[in-house]
Amino acid sequence: MEVSLKQKALLLDMTKCTGCRGCQTACKQWHNLKAEKTEFFGGDGYQNPANLSSNTYTLVKFHEVVENNVFKNWAFMKLQCQHCLTPACVSACLVGALEKKGNGPVVWNSSKCIGCRYCMLACPYDVPKYQWDNINPEIRKCNLCFDRIDEKLEPSCAKTCPSDAILFGDRNALINIAEKRLFENPEKYHNHIYGQDEVGGTCILSISSIPLEDISYPKNLTTKPLTSRTSPTMNAITPTAIGIGAFLGLFAILVNRKNKIAREKNAGGSHD
Repeated sequence: MEVSLKQKALLLDMTKCTGCRGCQTACKQWHNLKAEKTEFFGGDGYQNPANLSSNTYTLVKFHEVVENNVFKNWAFMKLQCQHCLTPACVSACLVGALEKKGNGPVVWNSSKCIGCRYCMLACPYDVPKYQWDNINPEIRKCNLCFDRIDEKLEPSCAKTCPSDAILFGDRNALINIAEKRLFENPEKYHNHIYGQDEVGGTCILSISSIPLEDISYPKNLTTKPLTSRTSPTMNAITPTAIGIGAFLGLFAILVNRKNKIAREKNAGGSHD
């Protein structure tokens, strides 16, 4: 899929990741997120919503690679919003609180959100999180540091990575880099760029020594944008709601008219 060069993206090379979690710390610092206890080893990632929370926009998880009951090595994964090219969360939002920016990031506008949480249901990666413990709750997720990108800066996670496991740049250019690495080092990488085609493509591209779908990422995702499923449903909500409202309004008018006639009839009968 050819995408405009305006689309910025991240390439996550998990073979270069050392598990230092510097990206996670930098993310919390830039977004002023409070610290919290997180699971250090293994886990099922997106299958456990507690791993990503309203105070953790990105999380590095560890996975032990075992062959024939013998430990082989560590594999790492960086969980975060995938910033889909055609986001289901955006199409599911009734009030336009979520927006896909022209240069890549999917961002959330607190002034528009009504707290319906449809975005949480629409996301195939289980990313948007709701502040259940906040008196004024918000939807929270990675925004790809869109404010830094607008100022020609790298996202905080990419800026701080000491091993260059996170590269920032034009999406098409990063795909070319990933393809070159896979071609030149077939023994090192699993031959797949996760995010290149999943759900129509995302701005977070990942390569690894093992299939990421086997350790944390969703399996068997369609290559078609999920908006093909969410948009028709959401587009039908407004006319359906208007139709139901009109029917109920007409029904109320008829009932009130019937009751008024009955009252007038009873009042007339009482004078006799």
